[in-house]
Amino acid sequence: MTANGWFQLAFYMVALLVLAKPLGEYMARVFDNRPCGLDRILGPVERLIYRLSGVRQDQEMTWKSYAFAMLAFNFAGLLAVYLLQRVQSLLPWNPAGMGAVVPHSAWNTAVSFASNTNWQNYGGETTLSYLTQMLGLTVQNFVSAATGIAVLLALIRGFVRSSTDKIGNFWVDMVRATLFVLLPLALILALALASQGVVQTVSPYFKATLLEPLSGAEGATITDQTIAVGPAASQIAIKQLGTNGGGFFNVNSAHPFENPTPLSNLLELLAILLIPAALCFSFGALVKDARKGWALFVAMLVLF
Repeated sequence: MTANGWFQLAFYMVALLVLAKPLGEYMARVFDNRPCGLDRILGPVERLIYRLSGVRQDQEMTWKSYAFAMLAFNFAGLLAVYLLQRVQSLLPWNPAGMGAVVPHSAWNTAVSFASNTNWQNYGGETTLSYLTQMLGLTVQNFVSAATGIAVLLALIRGFVRSSTDKIGNFWVDMVRATLFVLLPLALILALALASQGVVQTVSPYFKATLLEPLSGAEGATITDQTIAVGPAASQIAIKQLGTNGGGFFNVNSAHPFENPTPLSNLLELLAILLIPAALCFSFGALVKDARKGWALFVAMLVLF
Protein backbone atom coordinates (compact mmCIF):
# COMPACT_ATOMS: atom_id res chain seq x y z
CA MET A 1 0.00 0.00 0.00
CA THR A 2 1.38 3.42 -0.96
CA ALA A 3 1.89 6.41 1.30
CA ASN A 4 -0.92 8.13 -0.60
CA GLY A 5 -3.19 5.19 0.16
CA TRP A 6 -2.41 5.40 3.89
CA PHE A 7 -3.00 9.15 3.80
CA GLN A 8 -6.41 8.69 2.16
CA LEU A 9 -7.42 6.10 4.74
CA ALA A 10 -6.31 8.32 7.61
CA PHE A 11 -8.06 11.34 6.11
CA TYR A 12 -11.25 9.30 5.73
CA MET A 13 -11.21 8.12 9.34
CA VAL A 14 -10.55 11.61 10.71
CA ALA A 15 -13.32 13.09 8.55
CA LEU A 16 -15.71 10.34 9.67
CA LEU A 17 -14.98 11.02 13.34
CA VAL A 18 -15.25 14.80 12.93
CA LEU A 19 -18.71 14.37 11.37
CA ALA A 20 -19.97 11.43 13.46
CA LYS A 21 -19.54 12.83 16.96
CA PRO A 22 -21.65 16.01 16.54
CA LEU A 23 -24.22 14.08 14.50
CA GLY A 24 -24.47 11.47 17.25
CA GLU A 25 -25.04 14.15 19.87
CA TYR A 26 -27.63 15.81 17.62
CA MET A 27 -29.50 12.51 17.19
CA ALA A 28 -29.47 11.93 20.95
CA ARG A 29 -31.23 15.29 21.41
CA VAL A 30 -33.72 14.39 18.66
CA PHE A 31 -34.67 11.04 20.20
CA ASP A 32 -34.63 12.40 23.74
CA ASN A 33 -37.16 15.00 22.55
CA ARG A 34 -34.87 17.88 23.48
CA PRO A 35 -34.31 21.05 21.39
CA CYS A 36 -32.19 20.12 18.39
CA GLY A 37 -32.08 23.26 16.24
CA LEU A 38 -34.61 22.19 13.62
CA ASP A 39 -37.63 22.28 15.92
CA ARG A 40 -39.01 25.59 14.63
CA ILE A 41 -38.91 24.39 11.03
CA LEU A 42 -39.82 20.71 11.34
CA GLY A 43 -41.79 20.74 14.62
CA PRO A 44 -45.07 21.89 12.98
CA VAL A 45 -44.62 19.26 10.24
CA GLU A 46 -44.09 16.56 12.87
CA ARG A 47 -47.19 17.58 14.82
CA LEU A 48 -49.26 17.65 11.63
CA ILE A 49 -48.16 14.10 10.80
CA TYR A 50 -49.24 12.90 14.25
CA ARG A 51 -52.55 14.72 13.97
CA LEU A 52 -53.34 13.25 10.55
CA SER A 53 -52.28 9.74 11.51
CA GLY A 54 -53.90 9.67 14.94
CA VAL A 55 -50.63 9.12 16.82
CA ARG A 56 -50.31 10.36 20.39
CA GLN A 57 -46.75 11.49 20.91
CA ASP A 58 -46.88 10.97 24.70
CA GLN A 59 -48.29 7.44 24.54
CA GLU A 60 -45.54 4.84 24.89
CA MET A 61 -45.67 1.13 24.00
CA THR A 62 -44.69 -2.15 25.59
CA TRP A 63 -42.12 -4.22 23.70
CA LYS A 64 -44.90 -6.37 22.23
CA SER A 65 -46.85 -3.38 20.91
CA TYR A 66 -43.64 -1.82 19.61
CA ALA A 67 -42.62 -5.01 17.81
CA PHE A 68 -46.08 -5.49 16.32
CA ALA A 69 -46.22 -1.91 15.03
CA MET A 70 -42.76 -2.26 13.49
CA LEU A 71 -43.56 -5.57 11.77
CA ALA A 72 -47.00 -4.44 10.57
CA PHE A 73 -45.64 -1.20 9.12
CA ASN A 74 -42.85 -2.92 7.24
CA PHE A 75 -45.12 -5.70 5.97
CA ALA A 76 -47.49 -3.07 4.60
CA GLY A 77 -44.52 -1.40 2.89
CA LEU A 78 -43.46 -4.77 1.47
CA LEU A 79 -46.89 -5.31 -0.10
CA ALA A 80 -46.97 -1.75 -1.46
CA VAL A 81 -43.59 -2.13 -3.20
CA TYR A 82 -44.61 -5.50 -4.63
CA LEU A 83 -47.88 -4.17 -6.05
CA LEU A 84 -46.21 -1.05 -7.41
CA GLN A 85 -43.80 -3.18 -9.43
CA ARG A 86 -46.55 -5.41 -10.73
CA VAL A 87 -48.66 -2.52 -12.07
CA GLN A 88 -45.94 -0.03 -13.05
CA SER A 89 -46.77 -0.37 -16.76
CA LEU A 90 -50.17 1.23 -16.03
CA LEU A 91 -48.80 4.14 -14.01
CA PRO A 92 -47.25 7.50 -14.96
CA TRP A 93 -43.54 8.50 -14.91
CA ASN A 94 -42.58 5.56 -17.04
CA PRO A 95 -41.00 7.21 -20.12
CA ALA A 96 -39.06 4.08 -21.09
CA GLY A 97 -42.27 2.02 -21.16
CA MET A 98 -41.15 -0.54 -18.56
CA GLY A 99 -43.52 -3.50 -18.30
CA ALA A 100 -44.71 -5.21 -15.12
CA VAL A 101 -41.93 -6.82 -13.09
CA VAL A 102 -42.32 -10.61 -13.01
CA PRO A 103 -43.80 -11.91 -9.72
CA HIS A 104 -40.75 -13.67 -8.27
CA SER A 105 -38.44 -10.72 -8.95
CA ALA A 106 -40.99 -8.21 -7.63
CA TRP A 107 -41.41 -10.24 -4.43
CA ASN A 108 -37.66 -10.64 -3.93
CA THR A 109 -37.13 -6.90 -4.37
CA ALA A 110 -39.99 -5.99 -2.04
CA VAL A 111 -38.75 -8.31 0.71
CA SER A 112 -35.13 -7.20 0.42
CA PHE A 113 -35.96 -3.48 0.51
CA ALA A 114 -38.38 -3.85 3.43
CA SER A 115 -35.72 -5.70 5.43
CA ASN A 116 -32.91 -3.21 4.59
CA THR A 117 -30.87 -5.88 2.80
CA ASN A 118 -31.61 -4.32 -0.62
CA TRP A 119 -30.31 -7.22 -2.65
CA GLN A 120 -30.92 -6.56 -6.36
CA ASN A 121 -31.65 -9.26 -8.92
CA TYR A 122 -32.65 -6.70 -11.55
CA GLY A 123 -31.08 -3.86 -13.51
CA GLY A 124 -32.74 -0.65 -12.40
CA GLU A 125 -32.44 1.17 -15.74
CA THR A 126 -33.87 -1.80 -17.68
CA THR A 127 -36.55 -2.97 -15.24
CA LEU A 128 -38.09 -0.19 -13.12
CA SER A 129 -39.95 2.99 -13.98
CA TYR A 130 -39.09 6.34 -12.45
CA LEU A 131 -42.20 6.12 -10.26
CA THR A 132 -41.25 2.68 -8.92
CA GLN A 133 -37.72 3.88 -8.17
CA MET A 134 -38.94 7.02 -6.37
CA LEU A 135 -42.17 5.95 -4.67
CA GLY A 136 -41.17 2.36 -4.02
CA LEU A 137 -37.44 1.94 -3.56
CA THR A 138 -36.39 5.41 -2.42
CA VAL A 139 -39.18 5.54 0.17
CA GLN A 140 -38.23 2.09 1.43
CA ASN A 141 -34.61 3.21 1.70
CA PHE A 142 -35.84 5.89 4.11
CA VAL A 143 -38.26 3.88 6.21
CA SER A 144 -36.20 0.69 6.44
CA ALA A 145 -33.25 2.75 7.71
CA ALA A 146 -35.56 4.58 10.11
CA THR A 147 -36.87 1.20 11.32
CA GLY A 148 -33.32 0.12 12.14
CA ILE A 149 -32.76 3.30 14.12
CA ALA A 150 -36.09 2.83 15.93
CA VAL A 151 -35.22 -0.74 16.96
CA LEU A 152 -31.88 0.50 18.31
CA LEU A 153 -33.70 3.16 20.33
CA ALA A 154 -36.00 0.52 21.80
CA LEU A 155 -32.96 -1.54 22.74
CA ILE A 156 -31.26 1.44 24.39
CA ARG A 157 -34.37 2.21 26.43
CA GLY A 158 -34.46 -1.43 27.49
CA PHE A 159 -30.94 -0.98 28.88
CA VAL A 160 -31.67 2.31 30.61
CA ARG A 161 -35.13 1.78 32.10
CA SER A 162 -35.76 -0.56 35.03
CA SER A 163 -39.10 0.45 36.56
CA THR A 164 -41.38 0.39 33.51
CA ASP A 165 -42.40 -1.96 30.71
CA LYS A 166 -42.57 0.90 28.17
CA ILE A 167 -39.84 1.36 25.54
CA GLY A 168 -41.11 4.36 23.57
CA ASN A 169 -43.46 4.80 20.65
CA PHE A 170 -42.50 3.19 17.33
CA TRP A 171 -44.42 5.73 15.26
CA VAL A 172 -42.75 8.68 16.99
CA ASP A 173 -39.30 7.11 16.63
CA MET A 174 -39.98 6.41 12.95
CA VAL A 175 -41.19 9.93 12.22
CA ARG A 176 -38.38 11.65 14.10
CA ALA A 177 -35.69 9.44 12.53
CA THR A 178 -37.03 10.21 9.07
CA LEU A 179 -37.94 13.86 9.51
CA PHE A 180 -35.10 15.17 11.68
CA VAL A 181 -32.23 12.91 10.63
CA LEU A 182 -32.58 11.14 7.29
CA LEU A 183 -34.40 13.79 5.26
CA PRO A 184 -32.08 16.74 6.08
CA LEU A 185 -28.95 14.66 5.53
CA ALA A 186 -30.33 13.19 2.30
CA LEU A 187 -31.23 16.65 0.99
CA ILE A 188 -27.71 17.95 1.65
CA LEU A 189 -26.04 14.89 0.13
CA ALA A 190 -28.34 14.78 -2.91
CA LEU A 191 -27.54 18.41 -3.73
CA ALA A 192 -23.82 17.75 -3.26
CA LEU A 193 -23.96 14.69 -5.52
CA ALA A 194 -25.96 16.55 -8.17
CA SER A 195 -23.30 19.28 -8.12
CA GLN A 196 -20.75 16.60 -9.03
CA GLY A 197 -22.77 15.37 -11.99
CA VAL A 198 -24.98 12.63 -10.53
CA VAL A 199 -28.09 12.73 -12.71
CA GLN A 200 -31.42 13.98 -11.32
CA THR A 201 -34.15 14.28 -13.93
CA VAL A 202 -37.48 12.81 -14.98
CA SER A 203 -36.71 13.38 -18.66
CA PRO A 204 -36.88 10.33 -20.96
CA TYR A 205 -33.78 8.32 -21.79
CA PHE A 206 -31.52 10.00 -24.38
CA LYS A 207 -30.62 8.70 -27.83
CA ALA A 208 -27.00 9.36 -28.83
CA THR A 209 -25.81 8.95 -32.42
CA LEU A 210 -22.67 6.82 -32.65
CA LEU A 211 -19.63 8.32 -34.35
CA GLU A 212 -19.01 4.95 -35.98
CA PRO A 213 -21.90 2.56 -36.71
CA LEU A 214 -21.60 -0.96 -35.28
CA SER A 215 -22.68 -4.32 -36.63
CA GLY A 216 -25.30 -5.94 -34.46
CA ALA A 217 -26.91 -9.34 -34.43
CA GLU A 218 -27.80 -10.84 -37.83
CA GLY A 219 -25.89 -8.12 -39.65
CA ALA A 220 -28.06 -5.23 -38.46
CA THR A 221 -26.35 -1.85 -38.33
CA ILE A 222 -26.51 0.03 -35.03
CA THR A 223 -26.29 3.80 -35.39
CA ASP A 224 -27.42 5.04 -31.96
CA GLN A 225 -27.17 4.24 -28.27
CA THR A 226 -29.75 4.66 -25.50
CA ILE A 227 -28.36 6.51 -22.47
CA ALA A 228 -30.34 5.83 -19.31
CA VAL A 229 -30.92 8.76 -16.95
CA GLY A 230 -33.42 9.45 -14.18
CA PRO A 231 -33.93 10.77 -10.63
CA ALA A 232 -30.75 9.14 -9.35
CA ALA A 233 -29.14 11.68 -6.96
CA SER A 234 -32.11 11.65 -4.57
CA GLN A 235 -32.04 7.84 -4.43
CA ILE A 236 -28.27 7.51 -4.12
CA ALA A 237 -28.19 9.92 -1.17
CA ILE A 238 -30.50 7.82 1.00
CA LYS A 239 -29.05 4.59 -0.38
CA GLN A 240 -25.70 5.56 1.15
CA LEU A 241 -26.96 7.28 4.30
CA GLY A 242 -29.31 4.42 5.14
CA THR A 243 -26.58 1.81 4.52
CA ASN A 244 -28.86 0.42 1.84
CA GLY A 245 -28.14 -1.27 -1.43
CA GLY A 246 -30.52 -0.46 -4.21
CA GLY A 247 -28.72 1.86 -6.55
CA PHE A 248 -30.59 3.51 -9.39
CA PHE A 249 -28.45 1.78 -12.03
CA ASN A 250 -27.53 -1.87 -12.31
CA VAL A 251 -23.92 -1.48 -11.17
CA ASN A 252 -24.77 0.93 -8.35
CA SER A 253 -21.97 3.35 -7.45
CA ALA A 254 -19.64 1.91 -10.08
CA HIS A 255 -21.82 3.74 -12.63
CA PRO A 256 -20.49 7.19 -13.65
CA PHE A 257 -24.00 8.68 -13.41
CA GLU A 258 -24.15 7.59 -9.74
CA ASN A 259 -20.57 8.37 -8.77
CA PRO A 260 -18.78 10.54 -11.35
CA THR A 261 -15.88 12.18 -9.44
CA PRO A 262 -13.36 11.53 -6.66
CA LEU A 263 -15.29 13.97 -4.46
CA SER A 264 -18.60 12.17 -5.03
CA ASN A 265 -16.82 8.92 -4.17
CA LEU A 266 -15.52 10.38 -0.89
CA LEU A 267 -18.97 11.71 0.00
CA GLU A 268 -20.61 8.35 -0.68
CA LEU A 269 -17.94 6.51 1.34
CA LEU A 270 -18.46 8.88 4.27
CA ALA A 271 -22.25 8.70 4.02
CA ILE A 272 -22.45 4.92 4.23
CA LEU A 273 -20.70 4.78 7.62
CA LEU A 274 -21.74 8.18 9.00
CA ILE A 275 -24.98 7.25 10.78
CA PRO A 276 -23.73 3.89 12.16
CA ALA A 277 -20.66 5.65 13.56
CA ALA A 278 -22.72 8.55 14.92
CA LEU A 279 -25.16 6.19 16.66
CA CYS A 280 -22.29 5.02 18.88
CA PHE A 281 -22.13 8.53 20.33
CA SER A 282 -25.93 8.71 20.46
CA PHE A 283 -25.85 5.53 22.55
CA GLY A 284 -23.36 7.07 24.98
CA ALA A 285 -25.46 10.20 25.34
CA LEU A 286 -28.74 8.31 25.80
CA VAL A 287 -27.37 5.95 28.45
CA LYS A 288 -25.72 8.97 30.15
CA ASP A 289 -22.23 7.49 29.84
CA ALA A 290 -20.10 8.84 26.99
CA ARG A 291 -17.42 6.22 27.67
CA LYS A 292 -19.76 3.45 26.56
CA GLY A 293 -20.33 5.26 23.27
CA TRP A 294 -16.59 5.60 22.73
CA ALA A 295 -16.11 1.91 23.60
CA LEU A 296 -18.61 0.92 20.90
CA PHE A 297 -16.98 3.23 18.37
CA VAL A 298 -13.47 1.92 19.09
CA ALA A 299 -14.64 -1.70 18.90
CA MET A 300 -16.26 -1.04 15.51
CA LEU A 301 -13.17 0.85 14.34
CA VAL A 302 -10.86 -2.04 15.27
CA LEU A 303 -13.06 -4.49 13.36
CA PHE A 304 -13.14 -2.10 10.42
